[in-house]
Amino acid sequence: MNYQGVIIEESLENKDVLKDVRVLGTKVEPVTENHKTPWIKQWTLHTVEIPENQAESIAEKLSWSLDSEHNWYADFKNDDIHFIIFRGKVFKVDRTKKEEYDAATAYGISLGIPDYQLDFSPDIKEWER
Repeated sequence: MNYQGVIIEESLENKDVLKDVRVLGTKVEPVTENHKTPWIKQWTLHTVEIPENQAESIAEKLSWSLDSEHNWYADFKNDDIHFIIFRGKVFKVDRTKKEEYDAATAYGISLGIPDYQLDFSPDIKEWER
């Protein structure tokens, strides 16, 4: 089963990874104070699809494509597995295991990412929050 998620273009230091995914749609949001990213003016959100057989390699590539100066994450999921990706670290979460989500959330908080942006939930199976 393929994976779906959102990649914020401005979070990428190397945008080549976008060539490896299927972009299903794009929307642009102006940055507000809630985004906590005052160094950019907008977020370009690409809704993407990733083939199941390429998920791990794309997660790893995405991990090293994220901005090295600021802490970001990206994620994509299917009904069973949720990849939560930080620079240099990938969590492959079983969507039925709250403790695996807790570990990814704690890691994101340790990087200074606001907890309300780490809105993972094993109870939500829709790919778009």
